[in-house]
Amino acid sequence: MVTRILLVDDHPIVRAGLRAVIEARGFRVVGEASTGEEALVMASDLRPDVVLCDLRLGDGMDGVETTAALRRMPDAPAVVILTTFDHDAQIIRAIEAGAAGYLLKDVDNDTIVAAISDAVAGAMVLTPGGDARVIAALRAPRVQLTDREREVLVLVDEGAANKEIAARLFISESTVKTHVVHLLEKLNVASRAAAASEARRLGLL
Repeated sequence: MVTRILLVDDHPIVRAGLRAVIEARGFRVVGEASTGEEALVMASDLRPDVVLCDLRLGDGMDGVETTAALRRMPDAPAVVILTTFDHDAQIIRAIEAGAAGYLLKDVDNDTIVAAISDAVAGAMVLTPGGDARVIAALRAPRVQLTDREREVLVLVDEGAANKEIAARLFISESTVKTHVVHLLEKLNVASRAAAASEARRLGLL
């Protein structure tokens, strides 16, 4: 039977390129979605074997959330993340959500085609060199943030001062300062800018 593929990417030109590559290799693209929410509806109706999904999908569900929801479906399709974001933390999130693979968009066509076949067969496929990185990331201590610390971190990343953060979160300035100190300690950095940079590297933003 021909493997059925659902493409999920918010850029039409990317979907068109993937369709051309995939269909030239004998697979069948049964649908294209631009959001995670749309992907869930289409997957329920079309029952693809594999979903190729971007990590960032604009507003709404991201690729990891979409993966988790797809994997909870009856007769769940295999999901391969295909993205430009090369962050160990995001790879771990995708795997934990049930993804069968995580590839960067700069891989060659043969790698994408092989990943589809491997996913159908139940094998895991990672971007070249990703296996060792995932093992190292799993062994490394994980940074755990509270919900409030995440909210403060997002506003710090936006460049908001403590007074503005306090007003937007309806908390005191002293409480904001305490959260910022905890963030610097947990991320092992010395400044707010470094905290935002490190959080991005770890996939926390």
